[in-house]
Amino acid sequence: MGHEHSHSHGHNHTITSLNKAFIVGIVLNLVFVLVEFGAGFYFDSLALLSDAGHNLSDVVSLVLALLAFRLAKVKANSRYTYGYKKSTVLVSLLNAVILLVAVGGILVESINKLQHPEEVPGGAIAWVAGVGVVINAFTAFLFMKDKEKDLNVKGAYLHMAADTLVSVGVLVAGLIIRQTGWYIIDPIIGIIIAIVILISTWDLLHDSIRLSLDGVPVGIDSEKVKELISQIPGVKDIHHMHIWAISTTENALTAHIVIDNLNNMESLKHEIKHTLEHCDIHHATLEFESRKEHCDRACD
Repeated sequence: MGHEHSHSHGHNHTITSLNKAFIVGIVLNLVFVLVEFGAGFYFDSLALLSDAGHNLSDVVSLVLALLAFRLAKVKANSRYTYGYKKSTVLVSLLNAVILLVAVGGILVESINKLQHPEEVPGGAIAWVAGVGVVINAFTAFLFMKDKEKDLNVKGAYLHMAADTLVSVGVLVAGLIIRQTGWYIIDPIIGIIIAIVILISTWDLLHDSIRLSLDGVPVGIDSEKVKELISQIPGVKDIHHMHIWAISTTENALTAHIVIDNLNNMESLKHEIKHTLEHCDIHHATLEFESRKEHCDRACD
């Protein structure tokens, strides 16, 4: 009981610090997006506008991830027996889609500008992008320590880390334009930005589609889980095993376990659940069968 209490206390502390991280990230990035859009329109720079568009998609993704966090804490009821935890999976999928739409927009505009290059002031672009590097890197840092615990946090971290690289790209473009007057660098950087976003989004899209379809969460090997349970003394067989994600942070399992002696059921249940916790599965529903019962069913 004491262990559970400390576990939930630690979990609540993580949620509180993540809430703060999301709010700080949203406010900082929203202010920067407004400045960058303004500068992009004023100087007619595609590198700035595409970076601002990408940053805006990040603000949306941070807001969505924060919303998913709040929804995940809503208690279960008679209609939604898991609560709204699955919304975290849907949000991570929506985030990936938003990023892909942003990529499409940037590519179309960049190809158009490659055909019709326009003059842009390199110095101003470099200054705005420099501010972006600092803000994006700081926001990415806020999510760094929790990024492996939750797909939404990982999504936020990837967005901000990719943004930092993108802003560095825009900064370099600004400096090159200022020194050489090669205005064609502006749309080229726009295309590079789109490719960077696409690569960083692909895993997020793949993982969130997998969780939406109740696939085995990334990082859990179902064969290894089966093997670990089979190795427990007294366990003879395991079948009808299903592993899926309740949310981006919680995994569940159901399985039929064939055992030697039904009198040992309680101790075996405790041991199996303990083993599953080490595999990051905290919600397990187990049905025990005697060898005779299993044979009768299997041989029907």
